[in-house]
Amino acid sequence: MNIRTLTPADETLIQQAAQLIVDAFREHWPDAWPTFEDGLEEVHEMLSADRICRAAVDEDGTLLGVIGGIPQYDAHVWELHPLAVQPSLQKQGIGRALVADFEEQVRERGGLTITLGSDDEDGMTSLADVDLYENLWEQIRNIRNLKGHPFEFYQKLGYIITGVMPDANGRGKPDIYMSKRVN
Repeated sequence: MNIRTLTPADETLIQQAAQLIVDAFREHWPDAWPTFEDGLEEVHEMLSADRICRAAVDEDGTLLGVIGGIPQYDAHVWELHPLAVQPSLQKQGIGRALVADFEEQVRERGGLTITLGSDDEDGMTSLADVDLYENLWEQIRNIRNLKGHPFEFYQKLGYIITGVMPDANGRGKPDIYMSKRVN
């Protein structure tokens, strides 16, 4: 596996990345990028000169995964957005490698912190379908993963929950904010 910068000249990989984003989010976040055109629009945004866009490819040049980053707070903070790995290849270390590479890209740019949002739109954690305005920090402290939500993947990589936006995606459907210091 090779991880490299995705560029506007990488037409084949751009097409693969657009479809990957649709496929990787279809099961739990079907409204994120429901069509190929939506995925393609996202990839083109990821290719903006001020952003980070990295791709993991195999020895044949086939896309395995993609990760993007958006600078915030004068590039002291970078939002990891999005991370997608081919569904059939998940849990094989590709996502972990992409995140490690992304962290290095952020460090090289002088970034201090990486942040991300991980929605819970379909009851994947104990933070869904409850009133988060009551005892918020206790509920965060006692979070349980009910259906394979990715927050635990990020925790294994050193990210911590730094907040929650209640009802971000409708009543009882929060966005879980996670962050990690990298510099």
